[in-house]
Amino acid sequence: MPAAAPTPKAVLHQRFGAKAVYTVEEVREAVGGCPGLAPQTRSVYRCALELPGLSVATPGTFVRKKDAEQAAAQIALDKLGIQPTTNIPSTPEEAWGELIARISGFFIDENFLSSTHPLVGHLSVTLRRTGDLIGSIPLSAIAACDVKVNTLCKMIDPRAEFDPLLVLSLMYNAAKQSPGVSVSDSSFWIQSQRPYSPEAVDLAFKRWFGTSNPIEVEAILVPHVLEDEPKIVRINLRDNEHYMTYVAEKLTASDSSHVLVSRTIGKTSSEIRLYFAAPNVQFVSDISKNELACLGDGDINCQVNKRASYISGQTIYGDALLANIGYTRRDSELHIEDVNLCTYYRILLGKLPDGNCKISRDAILAAELPSVYSRFSWKGLSPRDLLCSFCRNQRLSEPIFAVSRVSCDMLTSTASSEERGAPAKSVENQCTNDVKTDKENPDSLKCEVKICSRKQEILLEYSAADTWSKESDAIQNSALKVLIWFNNYFKQLNTKTDELYLPECPDGFKIHPNVFLQEFAMCLSVYGNAGCSDLEMCTAVGLISMDTPKKHLESTTSLTHIKGPDSGVFPSHGSLTCICYTASLVTKDKVKRYMLESHDEFEFEIGTGAVGNQLESCVTQLSVNQAACFVAKLPPRDLILAAASEFSHDLSNVSRESYFLEFSVKVLQVTEPLEDRMEKALFSPPLSKQRVEFAVQHINELHATTLVDFGCGSGSLLDSLLEHPTTLEKLVGVDISRKGLTRAAKSLHQKLSKKLLVQTTVPTAVLYDGSITDYDSRLYGFDIGTCLEVIEHMEEDQASLFGNVVLSSFRPSVLIVSTPNYEYNPILQRSAMPNKDEDADENAGPCKFRNHDHKFEWTRAQFQCWATDLAVKHNYSVEFCGVGGSGEEPGYASQIAVFRRMTRNLEPICQNEDQDQPYELLWEWPNASIPV
Repeated sequence: MPAAAPTPKAVLHQRFGAKAVYTVEEVREAVGGCPGLAPQTRSVYRCALELPGLSVATPGTFVRKKDAEQAAAQIALDKLGIQPTTNIPSTPEEAWGELIARISGFFIDENFLSSTHPLVGHLSVTLRRTGDLIGSIPLSAIAACDVKVNTLCKMIDPRAEFDPLLVLSLMYNAAKQSPGVSVSDSSFWIQSQRPYSPEAVDLAFKRWFGTSNPIEVEAILVPHVLEDEPKIVRINLRDNEHYMTYVAEKLTASDSSHVLVSRTIGKTSSEIRLYFAAPNVQFVSDISKNELACLGDGDINCQVNKRASYISGQTIYGDALLANIGYTRRDSELHIEDVNLCTYYRILLGKLPDGNCKISRDAILAAELPSVYSRFSWKGLSPRDLLCSFCRNQRLSEPIFAVSRVSCDMLTSTASSEERGAPAKSVENQCTNDVKTDKENPDSLKCEVKICSRKQEILLEYSAADTWSKESDAIQNSALKVLIWFNNYFKQLNTKTDELYLPECPDGFKIHPNVFLQEFAMCLSVYGNAGCSDLEMCTAVGLISMDTPKKHLESTTSLTHIKGPDSGVFPSHGSLTCICYTASLVTKDKVKRYMLESHDEFEFEIGTGAVGNQLESCVTQLSVNQAACFVAKLPPRDLILAAASEFSHDLSNVSRESYFLEFSVKVLQVTEPLEDRMEKALFSPPLSKQRVEFAVQHINELHATTLVDFGCGSGSLLDSLLEHPTTLEKLVGVDISRKGLTRAAKSLHQKLSKKLLVQTTVPTAVLYDGSITDYDSRLYGFDIGTCLEVIEHMEEDQASLFGNVVLSSFRPSVLIVSTPNYEYNPILQRSAMPNKDEDADENAGPCKFRNHDHKFEWTRAQFQCWATDLAVKHNYSVEFCGVGGSGEEPGYASQIAVFRRMTRNLEPICQNEDQDQPYELLWEWPNASIPV
């Protein structure tokens, strides 16, 4: 494909440099208006251009400044008779000729010294020399400073994009043919064959300066041997010498001309580059002549540095120096900035799928890649931006997002009843196809994602099974799914294996193994051969995956130094929680403390995996305005150094046995889950209270004395029942979350203690840790069972299993089950969503669930079918009602089934404690079995 023609300004800059002076004038122009009113105006621009011996100006005006400048440049080109297209190479042979001319131009044209080209900085310093090397610069400096040279090399040989050694070889052989310059036969110095005029040299000295005073700059030595750790080195720049002289000393290169330079790493404004030593001249010269089959044999300087190659995206050989030094167009001074271990490990972290999530939130130790996306609670870079950034860091092509419409008729005809129970969700907009939701045709949207190699070969495809009512929702959620897949892939790279392998593909993913493995081969070299010996350390950084039992994930973090009274407002699943925290590395003897990370306001949604499990466990045990400390698992050295910018020197040789990590956390604010906010905005009293009142009514009608709440969570129902006069003598709660049960125990303990002060008897209360799909004989035959807004958090098969177990084994006299009515969601979301203007068409297509944690939400017909089948199967009757709304179309907001046992008398059961009592007794009143 031929290269794009340069702009008129680019052509003039190539010839005149800074001598082309543009002067842009802004003027106001009338654009009409209504009769009787003042005419409207707009800003437009005209441009004057001054060149040596020529002045031009645009005859008309332009809406954009750059258009005015380009027009003036084109007028100048026409007057000078310059044809810009004549120098555009379209073949490797033409690019070779252009490369020869380009190299010559730096040294033959004295006008070059008056330009702002970064190479003038290199040249100005070397013009101060005496002897044979006066005005000599390393060829690699040209490659580092001039984009055009690299582009020409890539046109000659596409492999040059990824190999600085090949670029040097092409430049060396081209320089040998460049007129007006001389190149050494034993090194890579290049200089003009004739001296520059004193006037040109004086001008260069006035514009460019070296380092007038000695300066020490920190850099990182990246060894090519993976077993050796990167370490800090200090480069002393002095005496106005060329800075690459001192880089060469650190690399033990023969001289600075033998120092190769990578492209910039990280941000485009950065001058962070990798420097490494080149082999001898003959060796390098032969590379571009295809006389050398491969590199890496014999000479240690030609062994691939896998870590350096991985972070740069180019092939780096031997030991490398990561430094931030160089000349730029922005400043005539030498740009200098320290690169410490924190910088290095942040660059490495940014290569990981979840790395930019951590970096964008400036919370390397606290933040994790969330498992779900919600436009109302997502913080940091969006999933789409994270995926694009990951692809760029891996030198892949930009992701391709293709949004398509799926008609409702198609969904209805192809979806099973289970699929119809999984309606569309919604998020936020990005640009792709011109797909718009038509209110008259409420079709839903789906998004396909393609990830391609740098050669535009497809390596991964994802086709979302879910549909969405907004284009942006489809894009963001699909991007997150792909990002999570990559994250899981990177977690298994540390597994010891001789070959890179791919995990099983979940639904919707298609992997092209050959292309994929070729693109990610370097990842295995860096992560798979890192030799990490600490299993816990690898798990923390996310390099391996472990199937950890849910019981372990739910374990409660031990808190210390708890401060502040219990306000009663606790973070709960789905709530948006704001905390302040500090994370400090502390010696075991507590003599030294290094603060690694802190946030005055850090917001995340509980239950989305947006923070580490220990941090979330701590937060959910604290109420608003309470603070506490806890000791966390020590993260790997990589993450410690990536977070510890101020202390990276002190912590470079951290002994894991000597330190522990301590978090200090305070809960600042808790915003209720979106589901609760929607319900409170539309209903008075809120639906949660209406459900409690519904249960109280049935308790008193039944004169029930015993109640078990299946899926009690943090005990909100049990706690509320104590505020109403009932006939209950015993309350039992069962849940699988120890965090929720611990909070329930605290609340019940306080409320029962207060009730005991004003009355002689209070109900007994028991909390069990266990799954409601498991039978426990201690809860057999209760008067009433409740399961309010629980089953939708389970998979549908588990909800059916619960129904069978509770009606066949627990056998309560009455069972009350409530769940959201999906048909009511459009009313809730249209009435209570924030940013109504943005979401005015929210109900144009299938609406989203009330909570991202819901596995399903049923229509009335689906719920009644589920409940009726259970009732018939287990000899129960069932009646349907609900709370929230009038009950007319589209039904109640929260639909309820009341099961009544047909058989009054129950036969006693034979208890086997080992088999029939799997629940763990967590807390009991009045014999409180755990401290609260």
